[in-house]
Amino acid sequence: MKTERSLKNMKCYVITISDLERSVRAAQRCIKSGENLLHSKIEIFPAITPKDDPEKIFHDKGFHDEYFVDVYSRKLNCMAAFLSHLSLWEMCAKDNEEYIIFEHDAVILDQIPKHMNYKKCVSLGAPSYGVFNTPETLGVIPLTSKPYFPGAHAYRLKPSAAKIFVQHAKLTACPTDLYLDIRRFPWLQEYYPWPVIAKDNFTTIQLESGCLAKHNWKNGLAYEILNHA
Repeated sequence: MKTERSLKNMKCYVITISDLERSVRAAQRCIKSGENLLHSKIEIFPAITPKDDPEKIFHDKGFHDEYFVDVYSRKLNCMAAFLSHLSLWEMCAKDNEEYIIFEHDAVILDQIPKHMNYKKCVSLGAPSYGVFNTPETLGVIPLTSKPYFPGAHAYRLKPSAAKIFVQHAKLTACPTDLYLDIRRFPWLQEYYPWPVIAKDNFTTIQLESGCLAKHNWKNGLAYEILNHA
């Protein structure tokens, strides 16, 4: 059983594109937002990017990449984002410790409990796009807002979940939020009221079609599509 000291030092990471100033600034905002609301310090985790050749990484791991081909997002960027999460799952499994994982656009608005009675992995983030269900129960509940994580911008997981995520990735790797689906992992949960939001004003993954579909985007508004490789 973890001690109070170890709970205070839970490992928390924010995935950050280190050579993109906008991402670094967003990650610093995430870290600052958690100063008084999170029991642990959030550390920067350098994201995998297209420059790291995600197709080769997939090939070397024996992963399939066909689920990353769509009209909404850049394939290599989306694969790189998945690999960033995968790298943290591998670390979590190796460390045999709970992790909290954030994406750079996450902003913590409310206290994240130190003690959280969840099974293996629980989403902490409010839905960041599209139609969703609002839970009617407080605390840790079955995944309710969507059948998959409503954005992968904030979640807490145990090593047991991390090991399963890594094992399944070889056959079913796909965009991270869609990968974390109760039809694949029926024990996924979420915490409500959602303590974290995604406050994004740019994307390196979505194409214009994706922004139109997910965010009702219109060219010229304060949401930029960055062609970052």
